[in-house]
Amino acid sequence: MSSPDLPTVTEPETVTVGGSPVHVMDVGAGPAVLMLHGSGPGTTGSGAWTATAQALGASWRFVAPDQAGFGRTPLPPGSRGGLRSWTEQAAGLMDALGAEQYAVVGHSMGGAVALALAAARPRQVTHVVAVSTMGAPGAPLSPDLDAIWAAPAGPAGARDMLSRLVLDQALVTEPAVAARAAAMEAGAAAFASLFPPPRARWSDDLTLSAETLAGIRAPVLLVHGANDRVTPLKTALPLLDHLADVRLHVLGRCGHVPALEHPHAFRRLLSGFLGPR
Repeated sequence: MSSPDLPTVTEPETVTVGGSPVHVMDVGAGPAVLMLHGSGPGTTGSGAWTATAQALGASWRFVAPDQAGFGRTPLPPGSRGGLRSWTEQAAGLMDALGAEQYAVVGHSMGGAVALALAAARPRQVTHVVAVSTMGAPGAPLSPDLDAIWAAPAGPAGARDMLSRLVLDQALVTEPAVAARAAAMEAGAAAFASLFPPPRARWSDDLTLSAETLAGIRAPVLLVHGANDRVTPLKTALPLLDHLADVRLHVLGRCGHVPALEHPHAFRRLLSGFLGPR
């Protein structure tokens, strides 16, 4: 039986957006928070955000989709993904769900999508939390992100990817490796088309222009791990010069996944920024 202060996580639903299905976890009630996952193979919306949604309680409505090409959301016909496609799909999803205003939390690739969505939908997006984010002008493709995008499906690829994502290698457990390996293998066909070499072009595609960033009016919280090797802290710092309303919180002894590596601190930051409920 679920505790009354925790949202019940039910079987994710499928919502049609632009004629294409989007698989989405939609839990809780109250102000809507769109949760966007990163780009690692095997990543899904529910896998990335269920623990955070459960811990923060039922006062918000958490919407966590599998973005196109990930999990159970296929790429729309004729699409190969990319920032514009993911941004349009996120906006269309929230329209389809009847959310007139919402905050957006995005991790890594999802952070770039969150910022792009805030620029495209200024009347709808109320807050942005960009975690270990991509999107800053001039940010190069890191060797670790290149390796993650190239990781082969299976246990060896899963172990290598997870070891790059976190600072504390004790988090790379056998169950975690097995679960990610299974997810990678299930989504291998779709993922293969997203980031083929040369991969720097896909990192460039996820970069926002200075003009776009300057036009974002929603307040932005940047959360970053000091030891992030995938999107190093220094690559996100230019966002401080381009965003009109921005603050940065750096977590020490933390790699690329603050929600996993420092869950309590991350949830306090998130709930404090989104406001008391």
